[in-house]
Amino acid sequence: MTGTNAPPGSRIDRVAGEAMLLAWQHVHNTIIPTAALSLAEVEERSRRNRLAVAYPGDVVVGCSTVRPPATGSAAATVIARVLPAHRGQGCGGQLYAHGLAEARRLGARVIETCVLESNPEGLRFAVRLGFVETERYVIPGDSVPFIDLRLA
Repeated sequence: MTGTNAPPGSRIDRVAGEAMLLAWQHVHNTIIPTAALSLAEVEERSRRNRLAVAYPGDVVVGCSTVRPPATGSAAATVIARVLPAHRGQGCGGQLYAHGLAEARRLGARVIETCVLESNPEGLRFAVRLGFVETERYVIPGDSVPFIDLRLA
C-alpha cells in the first residue's frame, strides 16, 4: 500500500492463514455488523474470492474483497473497507487500487461494488471514484439496505 497519503511502511497482503482470516473478519464485521460473518464463512469466501488485509506497520486498518467475474461475465466486484479511525488517510484508495488491479488481472471489464447504506463515508468514496447506484436491496431478516454500484 503506497501513495502520497498512505502511511509509511504500509502493505496490503492477500489473506493466508487463520490470523489474517480473523483480521479480515474483524474489519468486515465492524463495518458491516448487520451481515456479520463467522470464521467458517470467511474461510469459504477466501476460497471463492480474493481477500486482502491492509496494514500500516502491524496495525490492521482495512480489508478488501475481489469477487472474480463469473463464467461468461465481464463483471467483478471490488470492495474496500477501512475502519472508521483510519479513514481519510489514503488506505481506502490504496485498497481499491489494489483490488481493481486484481479484478483486471482476472479479466474484469466491468467493475461493481457494494456499500451498506449505513456507511455514508463508503458511499461518498464510491461515488467520488465514479460509481453509480444500480440497485438497493435488503437481505431477508435485515433492515439496512445494501447499495450496489457500477463504475461508470
